[in-house]
Amino acid sequence: MGRKSLKETRQQEIIKVFYKVAKKEGYENTSIAKIAKVMDINPSLIIHYFETKEDLTYALIDHILDRYLLIYTIKHKDQATLEDLQHTIEMLFSKKWNLLFDDGLFYTFYALAFREKKIKLKYKVILDSLRLGLATMIDQCNAAKLTSVVDPQTTADFIFVLVDGAYFYLSLESDNRAYAERLDYYKQKAYEILGIPQLALADSTTP
Repeated sequence: MGRKSLKETRQQEIIKVFYKVAKKEGYENTSIAKIAKVMDINPSLIIHYFETKEDLTYALIDHILDRYLLIYTIKHKDQATLEDLQHTIEMLFSKKWNLLFDDGLFYTFYALAFREKKIKLKYKVILDSLRLGLATMIDQCNAAKLTSVVDPQTTADFIFVLVDGAYFYLSLESDNRAYAERLDYYKQKAYEILGIPQLALADSTTP
């Protein structure tokens, strides 16, 4: 029970290599033939699992969602603690979060969303799922009287608007010190929106 099939395992291997090649050479310059060459397999094997490059792209976007949702881990099932919420904010405003997926590919796919309805819908699923996850965590903290956020869903939306805008702006910043200072500033604003204290540095898992 719960074990991946050989098909799922092979598909994940192909998706990960597709990501690495596209990250290195650019999405437009990546082909099934190049992926097969890196994997040292016949292109027909990739086509067996993904008929077109577009199919691979859709699968990679789904993979993005799976990676992003890993931030929502709580110690006790169905009951987030204040520490869980603090760790989530620390993760959202961290280099580790920003490195979960390559900026170049993320914004390439984002641009494609304006031309391809399927990609647009998949991106909306990603953004809605992230907001729902944070709103649910805030709801649980409210129920435990750890927070007193009036509208968890709107608050989660505001925080992700801040996250999305912050990382787009910071992707243009080449000064590491300025990057870190701005990121910390945005993180403090997220804490203010939630009305909770910032996680103590000694307890933080932020890299």
